[in-house]
Amino acid sequence: MPRFTAPGSEISCTTVASYNVHKCVGTDGRFDPERVAAVVKELDADIIALQEADERTGSRQGLLDLAALERDSDLVPTHVPENRRSHGWHGNLILARRGVVESVNQIRLPGLEPRGAVIADLELKGVSLRIIAAHFGLLRRSRSQQANALVEATHPVLRPTILLGDLNEWRVRNRSSLLALLPHFGPIDAVLPSFPSRFPLFALDRILARPPHLISSIEVHTTPLAQRASDHLPIKARLNLDAIRQPRLQPE
Repeated sequence: MPRFTAPGSEISCTTVASYNVHKCVGTDGRFDPERVAAVVKELDADIIALQEADERTGSRQGLLDLAALERDSDLVPTHVPENRRSHGWHGNLILARRGVVESVNQIRLPGLEPRGAVIADLELKGVSLRIIAAHFGLLRRSRSQQANALVEATHPVLRPTILLGDLNEWRVRNRSSLLALLPHFGPIDAVLPSFPSRFPLFALDRILARPPHLISSIEVHTTPLAQRASDHLPIKARLNLDAIRQPRLQPE
């Protein structure tokens, strides 16, 4: 199983995850929300960001049974969209098992395609965190603009921040749109292929943090069910909350 582990990571942690559910259409061409929900249950994460959880056009209907997810996984949405038919914002949905949600903001991301991000401030196990769920575009120029927009939208930094999502970028050096996130988020060099799910070649899905040492490990969730349920594999990370049980970060 592909895995990134930081030095000294065998400490008290909590788990977060990111999963592009591909509108609940699997690699076999079947629309099967229950199969996606079963993968979410496998992840056993305290916080999970989902992408493509809504229909792309029309009424943008949410595709999952959120009541069943709460019953089976104890995960609930961090916000209720204005469009009650929808689950999230431009298909982005944050689910949390524990914690107190303080605020949620939705931002539009620049670019040729309609893209957005959800920013949730919450308290998890006594620690104040900011969770950003995003789905970047297919064009490199748009992705660079979107990365810059997220940095600007979360400045000044008042609390530790986790960025999760399908960032649609496999490069980490020259020409990578992720360079716009430096030095704000890391680890950029944790390259763990998650797409396509049957034979992963590209590290499109990412979990990044500020400060980077908040992440103690990242891995791709590879199971037979996950390989069928979507064209992306989920990724999950362990967070070292003990490393930030101190006063909030100061504004820059």
